[in-house]
Amino acid sequence: MKIVVLDGHTLNPGDLTWNGIGALGELVVYDRTQNTTESIVQAIDDAAVVFTNKTPLSAEVLRKTLALKYIGVLATGYNVVDLSSAREQGIVVTNIPSYGTAAVAQFTMGMILQLCHRIGEHSSAVHLGAWSLCPDFCFWDFPLIELAGKTIGLVGYGKIGRKMAQISKAFGLNVLVHSRTKPSKQDLGKYVSFEKLLQKSDIISLHCPLTNETKDLINKETIQKMKTGVLLVNTARGALVVEEDLKEALLSGKIAAAALDVVSVEPMQKDNPLLGVANCIITPHIAWATKEARMRLMATATENLKAFLNGKPVNVVA
Repeated sequence: MKIVVLDGHTLNPGDLTWNGIGALGELVVYDRTQNTTESIVQAIDDAAVVFTNKTPLSAEVLRKTLALKYIGVLATGYNVVDLSSAREQGIVVTNIPSYGTAAVAQFTMGMILQLCHRIGEHSSAVHLGAWSLCPDFCFWDFPLIELAGKTIGLVGYGKIGRKMAQISKAFGLNVLVHSRTKPSKQDLGKYVSFEKLLQKSDIISLHCPLTNETKDLINKETIQKMKTGVLLVNTARGALVVEEDLKEALLSGKIAAAALDVVSVEPMQKDNPLLGVANCIITPHIAWATKEARMRLMATATENLKAFLNGKPVNVVA
């Protein structure tokens, strides 16, 4: 049985092993596959099993890969696969749930702390000599913000949202949450309408999936309902935010600062309106990528394939 990994580099740049998956068949790993139908079909060839992270498997690709029986998405989100076509062709599609909960929540809080203290910028200033030339024993180039007593609004209350609520409580934050369905447990945060969350939050952190309903969720209209001086954090999906509207809000001071690990088009395009905006921190979609999280992802991908081969597939999305 031939197994193909279309874009293995982001999961395993060399510090992990493919041995678990490789033990289940004839394994071919491509670091990257060009995003064209021809290139993807050529890479898949006669494989029965394909793993993909961000390489899209469209209806056209699936129609041309007749040997394919199983698609393992190396991520939680699975919008890279045309699920209706996969179902029509009897191809099982699985994903990797929950592997990055701790990593993403940790990274999100790190972004919030960076917005509050600008640790990196102050360290750079010291190394450039600013402290040595300072007439006082200390200095700061940005407002320093204390979290205790402030309110954080979490949009999305799945496993990452709940982990963020737990961490936020430890910092003394009041926690508001909003999600598609009202959570049965509100021990960590108070459930409110989206509008009330916008109005009451000092910090807004996005943890919801990208759907037709959540696309462009943060836009000119919703931004106007926020507190002036709010902090915005997005470690979920870039298309939740209208980037031109966010830029305008950052430049006006309506949003004091933003921290983003995701943007609407990735890799980030040179004409993205947020590039060069001083009060916008942008990182290259790395919240998920701790070695520990990637090890969990690899282990789950291996177990998903084993379960499929044993006739009892798990984590099935199509």
